Amino acid sequence: MPKILIVGGGYAGFYTAWKLEKQLRKGEAEVTIVDPLPYMTYQPFLPEVAAGEIEARHVIVGLRRHLKKTRIITARVTGIDHANKVATITPDVGEGWEEAYDQIVVTAGAVSRTFPIPGIADNAIGLKTIEEAVAIRDRILTNFDQASNLPPGPDRDRLLSVVVVGGGFAGIEVFAEVRALASSLLKDYPQLRFEDTHFHLIEAMGRIMPEVSQKTSEWVLKDLAKRGANVHLDTQVTGAVGGNVELSTGEVIPTDLIIWTAGVMANPTVVRGSDLPVEERGRIRTRADLRVGTPEEVVEGAWAAGDVSAVPDLTGKGVGGYCVPNAQHAVRQAKLLAKNLTAVLRGELPKEYIHKNLGAVAGLGLYNGVFQSGDLALKGFVAWVAHRGYHGLAMPSWERKWRVIGDWWHNFWLTRDNVSLQTVQNPRYVFEEFAARPRPAAPEAVDAGAAKAPAAKAPAAKAAARTPAAKAAAAK
Repeated sequence: MPKILIVGGGYAGFYTAWKLEKQLRKGEAEVTIVDPLPYMTYQPFLPEVAAGEIEARHVIVGLRRHLKKTRIITARVTGIDHANKVATITPDVGEGWEEAYDQIVVTAGAVSRTFPIPGIADNAIGLKTIEEAVAIRDRILTNFDQASNLPPGPDRDRLLSVVVVGGGFAGIEVFAEVRALASSLLKDYPQLRFEDTHFHLIEAMGRIMPEVSQKTSEWVLKDLAKRGANVHLDTQVTGAVGGNVELSTGEVIPTDLIIWTAGVMANPTVVRGSDLPVEERGRIRTRADLRVGTPEEVVEGAWAAGDVSAVPDLTGKGVGGYCVPNAQHAVRQAKLLAKNLTAVLRGELPKEYIHKNLGAVAGLGLYNGVFQSGDLALKGFVAWVAHRGYHGLAMPSWERKWRVIGDWWHNFWLTRDNVSLQTVQNPRYVFEEFAARPRPAAPEAVDAGAAKAPAAKAPAAKAAARTPAAKAAAAK
């Protein structure tokens, strides 16, 4: 039986395995998926998780629950030797091993792309995982709790300042969502005013959201300005040591929360550890039919899709001639990849991937959003409905859809549940504080003479105990 190894359980990896289970006949192939996490994260919902609008567990899809016919390995692929068709599997616990395969599907996704700016690696946080979104939410809520106990001044300003680096879709969405979260919190903190909160967006280009038209981009800027946002265009971050964000304009912004959304790059662990061809931007060279290789040459038995791959955009609308790294392409590429892989196993020819971009949609906080498709642009409440409608339907499986829709419904009537669970990152803090510990051993006597010295004073102590004052004290 042919062995299919899928590297990565994100959008492309999960959907490839999901569709292969439906298309492969019984006994036609054995499918294995390897990922260090046991779930897929629906990343378009991360800004809403950070704003407390969706429960964190509801935007992830458990691999074992939804992939019943696929072998799941919770580990990392640290090497791919396609010449010999073996992959190196490295788990967190136990010894690693080499996994043989006949067909490999590389869908390892992307990670946050950063630059060697002092302080960023130590103080910033990305927005690529569910854990990061939860940490951002809890940090904002905890900072409000702490700031409410402080008088006006630098310490309180630092706690109530948020800096988002990157003005693409991810940056604008999380910036608008957490700004809306902070505004909604003020009613519960009478000590704080709207003017006490400071939100800064840093963008190196002269505009935000290059996926939409200039006119739509300008509308978003005006809308953010109405809600107290500070947008710094044509500005770069030059330092962030100690949480003090230094800008190329000379301005310094003290903050307790730096959110980095300035681009992504293909998973370097998988790309650098393989012998598959790589293009100049560090992505795996992929043909339009999703097989690894070039238009002139095919790497037999190797496939790629999603953010880790450089797939030609046959519509001619892609940046640099390639499909942009987003969920829309990753999901559709995965569905076609499963069909093409099944076709090749049956001796048929694969089809080329061609998908016209449906447009771009973003949520800008409750009841506000923006949608762009060609020359059509929607703004405000209508765009917000389109945003939730599209992503609600795109969430895989009805089980997950109903959980997300349930969160929206409950929050509509009950509002957000604004309680920080930041201490969950150190769950043993109460137990450690009050846990009983063994008493330290008594120090040994220095010498025998020192041990006998107190005994010599015993007669004097007995004499003192016979005095009238001593007897009265003892009786009392």
